[in-house]
Amino acid sequence: MSLDERTERVLDNMAWHALTGPHARFAEGDGHALRYRRSMAVFCATERLDVSGWSALTDLVGPGRAVVLFQPDIGPVPEGLDELFRTSTWQMVADGPMSARPVRGDSVEIVELGAEDVDEMLALTTLTEPGPFFDETYRLGTYLGIREGGRLVAMAGERLRTETVAEISAVCTHPDVRRRGLGGLLTMAMADAIRDRGQLAMLHVATTNAPAIPLYEALGFRIRRHVEAVAARVHAADRSGK
Repeated sequence: MSLDERTERVLDNMAWHALTGPHARFAEGDGHALRYRRSMAVFCATERLDVSGWSALTDLVGPGRAVVLFQPDIGPVPEGLDELFRTSTWQMVADGPMSARPVRGDSVEIVELGAEDVDEMLALTTLTEPGPFFDETYRLGTYLGIREGGRLVAMAGERLRTETVAEISAVCTHPDVRRRGLGGLLTMAMADAIRDRGQLAMLHVATTNAPAIPLYEALGFRIRRHVEAVAARVHAADRSGK
């Protein structure tokens, strides 16, 4: 299924459209460069990643701080910044029919997570490392979880969220309960909730995560394009303050 031109533009710069849209209340910066509060997410954004865009991002974070971008075709970082890392991902969209994957074992109950669950969410994401997760990340959207014996063993939620598109993120499962399809079940539940709102569900997966890609494809996601996560530290000011 083809996407319309407006949706294509949103997908190519999700953080900008989120920070100028539904997540504007979580944004720091001005009209040229924005970033999430550090207690929520690491991403910065600018409308156009040209010379003036990089300059605005550098001014936003300040000397010695890092600009973290998540979009296609970032290219080399300009003079005055040192690249810290560059992670390659596939952006996958659910713009066609979806098919649920069976969950082995006993039936499970999906619950919505909130502020009272943050300590457990932080513990699970620290153990499984699905991506950056902070004290207030849960405020970016809906988060769902599965408990067994009172313990949170799997979760998934929303991160970047625009008027028309929402990213499924923080999909993780405790090592004790893997290979039962719990991550797939939660991904499907999140995708259904997003599509029920009339939005496009999407996610990002590392290009090196070969086992996960066919699993997401089996659920109904398709690879749309390559996207990079790039972090670059702004040079610290010298002793003269320059």
